[in-house]
Order: sequence, then structure tokens, then C-alpha cells
Amino acid sequence: MLQQAFNGLVGGAFYALLALGLAVIFGMLGVVNFAHGAFYMLGAFGSFVLLDSFGVDFWFALLIVPVVLGIAGVLLERLFIHRLAPLDPLYNFLFTFGLALILQDLVKRKYGVQSQPYRRPSLLDGSIDLGLFTYPKYQVFVLAVSVLVCGVVWVVLTRTRVGMIVRAATERPELSRALGIDVARWVTPVFGFGIALAAFAGVLAAPMRAVNPLMGSDLIITVFAVVVIGGLGSVFGSVAAGFAVGLVSALGNYYVPSLSQTLVFILMAAVLLWRPAGLFGREEAL
Repeated sequence: MLQQAFNGLVGGAFYALLALGLAVIFGMLGVVNFAHGAFYMLGAFGSFVLLDSFGVDFWFALLIVPVVLGIAGVLLERLFIHRLAPLDPLYNFLFTFGLALILQDLVKRKYGVQSQPYRRPSLLDGSIDLGLFTYPKYQVFVLAVSVLVCGVVWVVLTRTRVGMIVRAATERPELSRALGIDVARWVTPVFGFGIALAAFAGVLAAPMRAVNPLMGSDLIITVFAVVVIGGLGSVFGSVAAGFAVGLVSALGNYYVPSLSQTLVFILMAAVLLWRPAGLFGREEAL
């Protein structure tokens, strides 16, 4: 059971990173970014291309790919998302949905639908003894890095002035505007930061998951469920729900495999019946 729980925490690490970016983007822009999974996929493919074509290893890719895709996210927000923001939110949803399909098809056109191999860094080969069981070093690394990144983001958001402004603008945008905070000036960098987190998760996923054009679309629906469970626009709620959903999924797959595909959505329905705004959300966010 402990090993299955650890598997769930490792899976939850990806949910937490992706949900964190989605929550910040939705909270500040009110945009349901359906292309988030596509940027996760591009993060994985970016690390593959850097290694296959340029010989750039995993450690450099972990730094380069999120920065490049974060800049792409900034440009995307300035050129398209920003222009559609005054309109009905459905327009941005449709735009990001279409963008996700375009990005997937462009990658499929170049690399096909077969999964691409990506070797683990030699430093993280093998297993580590955790006392009650041994576990692959790379998965332990993924969990540790995810917790570290989420922790650093949380400290920045709660302990710095800039972070408090961003958190206020994310969780209470209307109230922030009423207090004189120029929410619009934070929109573009926050959108780029959310995309960078998705790319970072994609690079981490490359050595342990199949690198293929559909890897983002297979994951994004579950991540949306995570954000809803945690509370729309709640940064802490999204991270906590990410790890919790990872645990529930892993234990559910082991003990109740017949419900493996629906367990997350049963959990989401139960949470919404109990708290319609999500575990850590506010009614005003709905």
C-alpha cells in the first residue's frame, strides 16, 4: 500500500505542476486554457529534440525548454489571448482548444503518432532504498523537484510583495482592481509563467512517460478536474488537490481497477456536491 501511495504522489506531482499553472491563469485571466496540455507535450518534445538533434542533455533541457515556451506563452497572450479577453470567455476557450489541436497535428506531422524514446539521465539511473521498499531514483527526483517548485512558488506568492499582488489579482481580481491594483500589467507574465510550469512538467515527464503528440490531451481533462476539486483560481487548492488526486488514482487503480477511468470524476462530483466552489475555492470564483 505504501508503494502504491508513493506511486500516487509521483503521479500527483505532474497534476500539481499543471494545475498550479492552470489555476493562476484562470484566476487572473478567467481563461480556461485548453492548450495547457499541448504545452506540456511540447515541453517533453522540446527536451527530446534538444537531445536528439543537438545533443543537449536533460539538465540543460530542464532549464532551456520552460524558458523558451514561457516566452512563447507571453507572445501568445499579447497577440491573441489579450485581444479576445474583452469578449465572451467562450472565445478564448475555443481559441485555446483549436490551438491545442493545431500544435498536436504539427507534431504528429513531423514525428508521427509513435512514442519517442528519451533516456533517463545517468545520474538518476537505478533505485534508492526508502526503508520499507526500493524505488527508482528518477521518480523520487520528480517528486522532490515538484514539491520544491510548488513550495518555492508558494513562498514567493505568500511572502513577497509581488507575490501577494499576483495572488490577490489571481484569487480576487475584481477586489484587487477596486483597491487600485493594475491587474492588467500582471496578466502577461503570469500567463507566460503558467505555460512555463506546463513545459517544466513536460520535461520531467519525458524520461518516464511516452513522449508522443497525444500525451497532453490524455492528461488535461484530469488536470481540469484537479483544478475544480481544489477550487477555481485557488493556488494552494490546486496543488493540494493535485497530490490528493494522484494518491486516490493510484490506490483506486490498485484496489478498484474497474473504476480506474472514472474515480477522479466521481471524486470531483462528490466534492462539488459538498462544496460547490471546490475544497479551497470561494463562491465568488464561480
